[in-house]
Amino acid sequence: MSAQCEAIGRRAANMVGAAAPMSMFERWLSLWVALCIVAGVLLGQLFPAPFQALGRMNVAQVNIPVGLLIWVMIIPMLMKIDFSALHQVKSHWKGIGVTLFVNWAVKPFSMALLAWLFIRHLFAPYLPAEQLDSYVAGLILLAAAPCTAMVFVWSRLTGGDPYFTLSQVALNDAIMIVAFAPLVGLLLGLSAIVVPWDTLFASVALYIIIPVILAQAWRRRLLKRGQAFDATLASLGHLSILALLATLVLLFAFQGEAIIAQPLIIALLAVPILIQVFFNSGLAYWLNRKVGEKHSVACPSALIGASNFFELAVAAAIALFGFQSGAALATVVGVLIEVPVMLGVVKLVNRSKGWYEGDLPVRSS
Repeated sequence: MSAQCEAIGRRAANMVGAAAPMSMFERWLSLWVALCIVAGVLLGQLFPAPFQALGRMNVAQVNIPVGLLIWVMIIPMLMKIDFSALHQVKSHWKGIGVTLFVNWAVKPFSMALLAWLFIRHLFAPYLPAEQLDSYVAGLILLAAAPCTAMVFVWSRLTGGDPYFTLSQVALNDAIMIVAFAPLVGLLLGLSAIVVPWDTLFASVALYIIIPVILAQAWRRRLLKRGQAFDATLASLGHLSILALLATLVLLFAFQGEAIIAQPLIIALLAVPILIQVFFNSGLAYWLNRKVGEKHSVACPSALIGASNFFELAVAAAIALFGFQSGAALATVVGVLIEVPVMLGVVKLVNRSKGWYEGDLPVRSS
């Protein structure tokens, strides 16, 4: 690797490690989402015509206003990813192995199982029958997209190894480009849900492949300017959150009648999400200890498996099933509980550091 690339990789890792723990928007994200629920429901009931007009602005099954908002949401997240960090995977191959196992072999399938158990059986009498399949699909979409941006925040709060965090995120994003559509298609098929393959692949192109290309091209251009990268990323981060909140207002404007009719829906959808968060984070944390990885590696490995790339999940749910679908609502519930739940997981791994490091197996070189 050239000296210039080494310097860029080192700078990116230092940026992850020295970043501010959380911005005001990030710290209070759940509050903003809750306010968007109220605002969206009220605006949808008071001004139905404008929102219906926005809902009809579609081209090839893609809603133009929401598509643009989602690009504004996703591109700043993808600009943080340094794919040159992939060469660092070998430094902590055991931790990377745990991350990949939990993210791709456990998390999506455990969520599909939880969705089947809770949505189709335990909670079915309390949910609209015509939306059960859609709720299951939304939960699957949420679990099939590992966290991209917020994992840097969680890693910083736990003293996570910045190089490991960077490399695992880069590797997960590279895998997501090719694995997201087949995995979602497989799980939807196993759940007896019709798979709109053309729309699914179009969603991958629109909300993963094209944004990755644009974000990485923009990233490389800004890195050549030194401080321009940090300043631009800080500005875009606020814009990304505002785009997310605007998208949520639109979603809840369309979901308003369903929520008013059955206000317990959000709480019921949160149950399988909460279970899979603690199950997957606990599994990854324990497995890293069993294979002899350090606490600074186990923390980001556990946290990436517990959180989700909810921007992508929301985008795919809207593209596949529409604004008014249960799938879109289920992914938004993931956004609503993301920050408080993940802060709880952060506290757990920080407080258990003594247990983790006690009698830790010797890590082979």
